[in-house]
Amino acid sequence: MPVEFELCPGRRIGGSNPCFIIAEIGQNHQGDVEVAKKMIRMAKDCGADCVKFQKSELEYRFTKCALERAYNSPHSWGNTYGAHKRHLEFSHEQYRELQKFSREVGIFFTASGMDEMAVEFLHEINVPFIKVASADTNNIPYLEKTAKKGRPMVISSGMQSMETMRCVYQTVRQHNPNFTFLQCTSAYPLPTEHVNLRIITEFQKEFPDIPIGYSGHEAGISVSVAAVALGAKVVERHVTLDKTWKGSDHAASLEPAELAALVREIRTVELALGSPVKQMLPCEASCHSKLGKSVVAKKTVMKGSVLTLDMLAVKVAEPQGIAPEKIFTLVGKKITVDLKEDDTITDEMIQE
Repeated sequence: MPVEFELCPGRRIGGSNPCFIIAEIGQNHQGDVEVAKKMIRMAKDCGADCVKFQKSELEYRFTKCALERAYNSPHSWGNTYGAHKRHLEFSHEQYRELQKFSREVGIFFTASGMDEMAVEFLHEINVPFIKVASADTNNIPYLEKTAKKGRPMVISSGMQSMETMRCVYQTVRQHNPNFTFLQCTSAYPLPTEHVNLRIITEFQKEFPDIPIGYSGHEAGISVSVAAVALGAKVVERHVTLDKTWKGSDHAASLEPAELAALVREIRTVELALGSPVKQMLPCEASCHSKLGKSVVAKKTVMKGSVLTLDMLAVKVAEPQGIAPEKIFTLVGKKITVDLKEDDTITDEMIQE
């Protein structure tokens, strides 16, 4: 199975590829297609790679009783939960319109398939990948059917145990090699002490052949940036145009300035992660020329003398000479020139 794979056409994740940043619009569009379009353009302008919505076929996702129950929350868009959800749910035609708009803007478009029929629709409109919301991560029949579609899958892990995630891994990998797990805690907004970024590294050890990412619901951007420093290859954050809008997700979402800052800081961290090879770099040459130390004569040393440690010292010298870490290799060797105190010792002065 691949440690990296193509999540969207021409865009790979994992390995040394840049972190894939998903702007989760979800249902923060307030049920208004024009607001959704503004959010798509905002996500593109801020540098996100992809916008993501939440697609439900409500009669398949909820029971009749669940849809008919009273819903009197300050965030409600209807007297019942069904009326509330119907207000926020875009039609198939509206989804196609938003997909077309995203294509014109130049940003990838997808959605969480919140039930099996929603996955069928997303497959039909040819989204690049299917997002599996945390609520469906332990829904094994759903996972099997979704995996068999052959599209890449991004799977959140909120509300799940490691044992469950092992089961999810085994279930999906039988049918589909291209998937990623996102560390996620399902609370909105998420208290910092429950983020548990260390699970990213545990996932990396437990599932070394798939990319690991992070889906965050915390305030601010620092935690999400830290996730990238720990190796997250996908970052998903909810976005909004205004945190004060009605809706339970807005408070845990990023406004445009925050999303732009997140993208910028992630790219900075990726650049800073650099190379795992430790060596002196060209940018350090100036500092080394001024402050780098060399082996010098601690006192007068006559030509032909066999060097002992008490003849040698380490100082900033001009010109530079043998590096300090080699001082012990000089003991017992002959010097081929006369040295005064503080004279630099170079390789050419040593008789092997």
